[in-house]
Amino acid sequence: MELQKKVTGLIEELLKLPSGTITLDTMIEEIEEWDSLAHVMIIGELEEKLGITIPLEDAIELTGVRELLEKAGCL
Repeated sequence: MELQKKVTGLIEELLKLPSGTITLDTMIEEIEEWDSLAHVMIIGELEEKLGITIPLEDAIELTGVRELLEKAGCL
């Protein structure tokens, strides 16, 4: 649970969103700030700051936060 909070907090920080905006049910397409460049930044920061590696082929196909957390091994 703690790692989930760190991941969602990092996403909110990178996208400059209010705390609590990103939840397990958030879909990437719902967040205007989450474009392709932001997506690459998020994946990179997850690896750099939290040591979470998501293979490129998996990262490209992500559609939501729950899926991201599953691929990251947080769920």
